[in-house]
Amino acid sequence: MQCAHDSRGNSVPSILLHLQRRLYDQGGLATEGIFRVAADGAQEQRVRDHLDLAGATPEDDAGVDVHCLAGLIKAWFRELPGGLLGALPEEEVARCASEEEAGRLCEKLEPAKAALLDWAVQLMADVASEEGRNRMGSRNVAMVFAPNMTQEVDPLTALKYTVQVMNFLNLLIERALRQRRQQHNKQKLLQPN
Repeated sequence: MQCAHDSRGNSVPSILLHLQRRLYDQGGLATEGIFRVAADGAQEQRVRDHLDLAGATPEDDAGVDVHCLAGLIKAWFRELPGGLLGALPEEEVARCASEEEAGRLCEKLEPAKAALLDWAVQLMADVASEEGRNRMGSRNVAMVFAPNMTQEVDPLTALKYTVQVMNFLNLLIERALRQRRQQHNKQKLLQPN
């Protein structure tokens, strides 16, 4: 799988970076219900087929809906063998009660999955930072991503664990937003008046 580096130095599959760039360029962060509203199934399949053949979305097709792009990002995680968070002990995810605990738990992931999770959390934080326009706060974003981050076979176990993953993701998103605010405040202090 071809990878490239994001702005934080994470090695991420190029296809995800491409979908993210298109999503941002087309105003997806400001779109109400982004990542929650389902895309048109036919369009999503057509774009998926194009991605499989060409490795990119149809550049000449400005009609690719932002919900389609968002849906394809979630589908990528949903179809990841073993799930992104499958290596984390479920009981530790369930006990996670603070941003610090969530951060420490992420350190248990292998480097490639840790980088991918960091990229995904930053994407979710970008969405949550636009809550005033898209109505997708950190909890809402965590809720729509959580079912895509693990692969449970038993439906009842999957439902129960999804709630725990949602809480875990919410902690990570809130941590990312807090770190951004701190960085912003630090930069403001360093600027001359």
